[in-house]
Amino acid sequence: MRTIILLGMNHKTASVDLRECIAFSRTDADDALRAFGENPEIAEAVLLSTCNRVEVLMTADWPKRAVGTAKEIISRFKNLPVEQFEDALYIHQGDDAVRHLFRVAASLDSMVVGEPQILGQIKEAYRIATVKKTSGVILNRLLHKAFFAAKRVRSETGIGDHAVSISYAAIELARKIFGELEGKRVLLIGAGEMAELAVEHLIRHRAHNIFVANRTFERGLDLAKRFKGTAIKFNEIGHYLNEVDIIISSTGATEFVIRRESVKGAMRGRKNRPLFFIDIAVPRNIEPAINRISNAYIYDIDDLKGVVDDNMEDRNREALRADRIIDEAVISFRRWYESLDVVPTIIEMRTRMARIAAAELKKTLTGMSHLSEADKEAIERMTDALINKTLHHPTLFLKNNGCRGDKSLYIDITRRLFNLDNGDSHSHPPPDFPEDRKSGTSSCAAEIEADTANETGGSF
Repeated sequence: MRTIILLGMNHKTASVDLRECIAFSRTDADDALRAFGENPEIAEAVLLSTCNRVEVLMTADWPKRAVGTAKEIISRFKNLPVEQFEDALYIHQGDDAVRHLFRVAASLDSMVVGEPQILGQIKEAYRIATVKKTSGVILNRLLHKAFFAAKRVRSETGIGDHAVSISYAAIELARKIFGELEGKRVLLIGAGEMAELAVEHLIRHRAHNIFVANRTFERGLDLAKRFKGTAIKFNEIGHYLNEVDIIISSTGATEFVIRRESVKGAMRGRKNRPLFFIDIAVPRNIEPAINRISNAYIYDIDDLKGVVDDNMEDRNREALRADRIIDEAVISFRRWYESLDVVPTIIEMRTRMARIAAAELKKTLTGMSHLSEADKEAIERMTDALINKTLHHPTLFLKNNGCRGDKSLYIDITRRLFNLDNGDSHSHPPPDFPEDRKSGTSSCAAEIEADTANETGGSF
């Protein structure tokens, strides 16, 4: 029976420099996937490449050969000797490979636990594999099971509920203060990466009145245009203290950008409307003494880090619940996977019976030339029906709960009863059982697999 293998590296095992060397672009990934699919040592393959991981999911008859082949393909495509990246690789097989994939899909193995992007990246990798026809019966089922498990983790745990980035925590804090951000006026001071992430979160929460102030006006203008905001000059900040509700500051200034005196003067015209400052800069941009002004409130990066740390603890607690869901999914997949052991036996059993019947039918009909074509077809249909009815219960016994305990024992008895291992029962599949190289079985096997899933409730 083929083995499921996962070979890869991630942010835990490889430096960013090495991950950059090994990462596959879309074009590279297509070409590499084709190379995996065409290599006889690898039966099925899916290639996942993101900024934090490169992983190859495979099935193979000879795992060691497949792993060696995968390393060689990576080496060839990235023009990098195997010795330079081999130590950073991890290799999982069987249940360990399945569990690793499920944890990755559920974002339990991500740099930021609970981040949602990885599931979309895996779905895209799988889509490409199906287009390239490198994914077959086993990996198709495995990937769908991974998506199902990830969905359960997302819906049944709170793993993605809490802010775990400073920018996101700042917006979550603003939401707690105001309830909703829709209609609130926000001033962003600084136009760097932190500010950009903050704007993205603000837009998501329908805060449409956004002003951007940056020392380089052109940079502020670019950011404001991208998010349909308004750019203002840095020296206009004081004038807008009376206009906005929230100020988020993230500049690289070495001294305070907003001082107590400016805010004190602006508060007189605000008619007791609160003004909230969220200072995510180091060094701080907002003078702490502003906190002593009535209706003016400051939260700095230490306050936000406390929120992020608490939220990470919450996510890690939720991850324990998520792992129980993953374990259930691994067991469920293993039961389906183990059921594939009986498929070749069932195919060979039916093939043996079909050949015997065909040979006897041919001898019988040879001496009955008086029969019409309609009569011969009727006898052939009756023969087919007899085969199906005769093998119906043995087939169900093998596929379902009749095989209690050691299933391999029942398969062995079946093979002995039908004399399936004498070398002639499976050397040449009959014409109506076309070979499928990637699934490793015939089209009949695919039908049996579907029947098994329906009868056992295994489809999803």
